[in-house]
Amino acid sequence: MKLFLTLPPNDVRPRALTLEFAWFGPENVPADAPTLVFLHEGLGCVDLWRDFPQALCERLQCRGLAYSRFAYGQSTPRPHDEAFPVDYLEREAEDVLPAVLVTLDIKRPWLIGHSDGGTIALLAAASDPECALYSGIVVIAPHYWVEELCVAGIERARIAYEEGELRRRLAKYHQDADSAFYGWCHAWLDATRRGWNIEASLKDIACPTLAIQGVQDEYASLDQIEAIQRHAPQTKLMKVDDCGHFPFLDRPEVVIDAVVAFVRDHRK
Repeated sequence: MKLFLTLPPNDVRPRALTLEFAWFGPENVPADAPTLVFLHEGLGCVDLWRDFPQALCERLQCRGLAYSRFAYGQSTPRPHDEAFPVDYLEREAEDVLPAVLVTLDIKRPWLIGHSDGGTIALLAAASDPECALYSGIVVIAPHYWVEELCVAGIERARIAYEEGELRRRLAKYHQDADSAFYGWCHAWLDATRRGWNIEASLKDIACPTLAIQGVQDEYASLDQIEAIQRHAPQTKLMKVDDCGHFPFLDRPEVVIDAVVAFVRDHRK
């Protein structure tokens, strides 16, 4: 069932945000079960996780939360004349995500992030070197810098949106598809963002980390996850063959098995 929460304005967010969210998992969850928080990709929302959150939470016998960020799903749309700031992922990790967790009284969750959501999870973990806020992270096809491969993939998406069927498909899931698409597209294609890079933050990640990527990812090279392990050696890598940018959709059972084993191995 879809629910909504409202975050008041502050120094980072100039307006109140109404965000849609949903709970997942079995009806009866053990009292000591972990909580998973799902952070969607740059064109995603609660619904575009499909069956993955429910299936994963059932396997782990835990509860999970997914929410749609500003401009996505049925959350507050982005005004069309307002661009995402260059540091929009940092703002999400340092401001909105913690505010959502406080509002819903979620303590020390496991973050499960895909693409933009994976980057948000990396930044959140890096801001918590004592592991006081997050139990661990699973990042699926994250980005730590802007590759030409990524830029080319987003340019293809722009063409598909403006000339193909992508706008119609996204309109099923977003209150304002243009708000979601162009916020993401313009941010990544903006020439001033080409130097964006969070590599320096990766060394601050101390929590258990699983980094997953499809070998045939059309938006990124495997360096995007290999760099995480270089800087945070506790990171476990999983490279999924015959798989593109959406391992949790293309190879759900493989990904679910890996995440279940990882969380069980690292629960305290």
